[in-house]
Amino acid sequence: MDVIGIGETMISLTPNRNGLIRQTSSFEPRVAGTETNTLIGLSRLGHSTGFISRLGDDELGAMVLKELRGEGVDTTFIEFDLSHQTGLFLKEIINESDVHVYYYREHSAASQMNPNLLDESYISLASYLFITGITPAISESCKQTIFTAINMAKKNGVKIVFDPNIRKKLWSEIEARETLLDILKLSNIVLPGISEGQFLFDSNDPEEIGEKCMELGAELVVVKLGETGAYYCTSDQSDHVPSFPVKQVKDPVGAGDAFAAGLLSGLIDELSINEAVKRACITGGYATTYVGDYEGFPDRSHFERLSSLSSSEDVSR
Repeated sequence: MDVIGIGETMISLTPNRNGLIRQTSSFEPRVAGTETNTLIGLSRLGHSTGFISRLGDDELGAMVLKELRGEGVDTTFIEFDLSHQTGLFLKEIINESDVHVYYYREHSAASQMNPNLLDESYISLASYLFITGITPAISESCKQTIFTAINMAKKNGVKIVFDPNIRKKLWSEIEARETLLDILKLSNIVLPGISEGQFLFDSNDPEEIGEKCMELGAELVVVKLGETGAYYCTSDQSDHVPSFPVKQVKDPVGAGDAFAAGLLSGLIDELSINEAVKRACITGGYATTYVGDYEGFPDRSHFERLSSLSSSEDVSR
């Protein structure tokens, strides 16, 4: 197993047209969740992935399971909950730079995750454990589950990949900052954005954000910079990698998840860090050209074509 993730996957109701939700006449249901977006992206690029979670024993949960299996994600350790429902959220796209998400996930099946869900032998199969700052915010038992999983992973030499992915609506800023920093201290690879660097370190400087993460114990930090690409640093190297140019951004949601998939794919393929970050910029940039959380993620052959176009004058933002 290349990458195992833990988190909540929900059903996203996406309007049939841009604008305020009140002006929408219909919605399209889509499967969405940060961790599974990244796992699907990795699976499409030819890597083996698995997901640990809980779903409601309902039609929405069946839809999630069907989609994940169809995308090649191992679902052995997804449990079904008879008492709690699968989470739901609405996406409101005013335009490509003005997107709002409304969650209906309180008391969801995934919020009932606890350490008993975890199987250490399963986690030990992975090269990387992928976690985000969303899951520990859902409930206290989810927070305990994440820290238990991290301990299991570290015990078995599995590298921790952490995307802070701050959701301020889910918990207090004090608890969020304290918990995310505690996870960061245990992580090998950290993938913050500028807004997360501002929240955690009161800095919007990529180099300072990288340095702060390294001081807390990270081996590799990749700061996502959106349209300007990414900055990465390790103990002995650092660089800025430009973004992948696209003609039109249709939906920015999911771009960070595609970025994480591209980066991990490059590392699994034993590329240099610079080349792995370039792969991340390509997958992250291209994901914005499709509506949906992961619909625009490329498979391996599609990625190879995109990679050859990345420096072409025929492709422009």
